Amino acid sequence: MRQRVLMVVLDPQARQRLMNIRMVKPELAAAVENYLINSASSGRISRPLTDDELKQLLLRLQQPKKDFKIERR
Repeated sequence: MRQRVLMVVLDPQARQRLMNIRMVKPELAAAVENYLINSASSGRISRPLTDDELKQLLLRLQQPKKDFKIERR
């Protein structure tokens, strides 16, 4: 079921990127999949998302990285 919905809402390049992300960060991939499925079921996605649009979505959903600054005295 999930895979069928993702095939409809993502173009082939975007699906490949999501599969690559699933191998490295499964929790991020699951969050993106849930977001896409919820958006598609509520009618907010009317056409397949491109790879660039998926990148934008990933940037919004990813948690900000912590930046450490080390000062030497």
